[in-house]
Parts: sequence; C-alpha cells; structure tokens
Amino acid sequence: MPVTTARQSLIALAALNFCVAAAQTGFGPFVSVWLTQQGWNQTDIGLALSLGTGVALLGQLPAGMLADAAHHKRGLTSVALIGLAVSAMLLVLPPSETPVFAAEILHALASCVLVPAIASITLGLCGHSGFSQRLGINTSYSGLGNAAAAAAMGATAYYLSGRMVFVLAALLVLPSLLALFAIRHTDRLPPDGDHPALLPPKERAHRPWHIFAEPALHLFAVCAVLFQLANAAMLPLALNGLAQRSGAAGPTVSAAIMLPSIIVAVLSPWAGRMAQLWGRRPLLLLGFAALPARALLFAAEPGAAALVTIQILDGVSATMFGLMLPLIAADLTRRTGFLNLAMGSLGLAAGLGAMVSTIAAGWMADKMGPEAAFIGLAAAGATGLALIAAWMPETRPGLAFPPPPLPDAART
Repeated sequence: MPVTTARQSLIALAALNFCVAAAQTGFGPFVSVWLTQQGWNQTDIGLALSLGTGVALLGQLPAGMLADAAHHKRGLTSVALIGLAVSAMLLVLPPSETPVFAAEILHALASCVLVPAIASITLGLCGHSGFSQRLGINTSYSGLGNAAAAAAMGATAYYLSGRMVFVLAALLVLPSLLALFAIRHTDRLPPDGDHPALLPPKERAHRPWHIFAEPALHLFAVCAVLFQLANAAMLPLALNGLAQRSGAAGPTVSAAIMLPSIIVAVLSPWAGRMAQLWGRRPLLLLGFAALPARALLFAAEPGAAALVTIQILDGVSATMFGLMLPLIAADLTRRTGFLNLAMGSLGLAAGLGAMVSTIAAGWMADKMGPEAAFIGLAAAGATGLALIAAWMPETRPGLAFPPPPLPDAART
C-alpha cells in the first residue's frame, strides 16, 4: 500500500463499499418475494428482473467508457447513487408494471456506473500492486454491509411491511454520499503510477478498442456469462419455491442473504492476499465449483433452515468471482489502461447471463418444475468450471507469461 495514501480516504472507501452494498441489498430477493406476495407469477417476475438486466446490457460499455473518460470520479459516483435512491423510492409505489419496470431500469443504469467508478477510485488510491488486497478489503466491507442491511430489512419486512424495505434502501444512500465525499481528491497516486488507467485518457498509448486484442478477456467474458447464467436465478427461485410450499417470511429471506454476506466478509481479505500469492486461476476454480453443488442441493427442495445453510456456497462463489472480475480486468489492461471499459465488457457478459438466467429459470420452473430449472443452472455452472480448468490462463503479473505485443493493426 503506498505510504502517500491518507488513512482517512481508505476508511472512507471502506465505508462507501459498506453503505453501497447495504443499499443494493434491497434490490435482491426482497423484490422477488414482495412481488410474489402481491400476486405476480414467476414469469412476470422474471420479466421484470430481466428488464433491468437487459438495460444493464445496453449500459455496460457506455458506462465503462464514461468512467474511463470522467476526470471527477466522485461526481460520477454521486449521480449514480442518487439514481439508486430514486429507483428504491419507485418500488415504494403500488407494485404495478410501470413503477416496477422503471425502478428496475434506473437501478440497472446506476449499478452500471457504480461498479467501475468505485474500482477506479480504489485503483487510484492503491495502485495495481495494492489493488488485489484492497479489493479483498472492499469486498469484505461490502459483505458486512449486505449482512447488516439484510438483518435490518428482514426485520423491517417482518414488523412493518415489505414496502418499507425499499424506503430503508433509499435512506442508505445518504451515508454512501457522505463516505464518498470524505475520500479526498489529493489522496491519489501520482499520474505516473503503476497502471496506465491512472493516466488521463489523452496520455495513454493505446485506444479503447485495443483491449479486445486480449484473448483472455474474451474467454473470461464467456465464463462470466456462464457464472451468472447459473447464479442469477438460483436464490430467487429457491425462495419462491419455499414461499409456495410453506411461506418464506422476511427472516428467512434475510438469513439467506446474511449468511453468504458474512462468508464474503470473512473470506474476502484472505482471497485478496491469496490472489496475489497464488494467482487468480485457483480462486476462480473454487468459486465456479460451488455453483453446480449449490444448484443440485436446491433441487432437493430444502426447508428454510437447509436453504439458508446451502447459502454458504453462495458466499464462496460470490467472494471469488466478485473479487476476480475487477482484478482480472486490471491485469488484462495493464498495457492499454482502459480498466473501466474492460469491466464494462465483462459486466455486459455477466448481465447477458443474468438476463437469460432469470427468464429461462422462471419459464422452466413454471413449465417443467423447479427441479428441472435447478438442474439446468447446475449444468451452466459446471460448463464454466470446465472452461476455466481447460483454457483460462493465469493473469497475475509475475506469474503470467509476459503478454505478446499487440498486432500492428491494433496500434492505430
């Protein structure tokens, strides 16, 4: 960690990750359960959720390019946070199609910007050499934020109403903004830091599209599709099935979110250190291996306690994939510098997988039963695991082979 980085900004960065994750918790399974309780069927819920992921598909690349080009990352982040608050308040309205669809769209656009913008702020504070460890710390605080918010939102849903969950999500944006502006602009690495993403765009030697000359970026994008194809619909489908069988009360939903969030908080600092020592590939294998195991366990229609316990595997996969996405993006752009465009490209791939996951799993559950849906999700996760084992290269500088020079055509 660079000694020039002030402690205040690092503390504020941790608080920002905590509060943003807490606010985002309200847009997870609480939306699906709330709409189920209001009489929406699984196909309509899948359509609403997939609308948001579809908009995210369109927004990922522009958001990445915007974050690369923006000089004031904090201002861009603040606009996205305000959008997050507005989308939560739209869900407070009666759950008809218009406000629900508008909330999903606005939330998707805000999230497209938040992820790369916060990654850029982190890289600017810590540099590439400290990026892995700091991402682990960021993810740990995000996990703590998820767990704390899940407990608070579960209690809110149980004692007040499901609608009040979204009021709480909107209120959590306020401390996020306070934490964001406590990160001081002067606590950045000098412009000649150890990653070209720290340079102004006009001073970089390459053009944005040069990132697509990296074969490993395309392979990892396919893996991101398969990860979200297996993962995105899994918990909502399990909770909806539990609600239909015996009722999924707010505390069950809360516990199903809290437990993996605690696992993420505990594992992430260790994973950040190990990614620097062992490399990225072993942790990717571990994260993907948890996906098919979790899907097959959910196919057995577990009760509330067993469902929550199975969510330990969600914590493992979320830790590994969530940490590896920005880290591998930074590895693969250490020549070109367009970190946020690379993250947007990978986010586009993940969003495509999530969109297909929620639509396909909802349709399969309605037409063929939840067991068939879970088996399909398990197959997607197993395919991703096989791809990583067979072809994904190690990208960590020092462990990876030096990247070949870009083709001449890519330098113009």
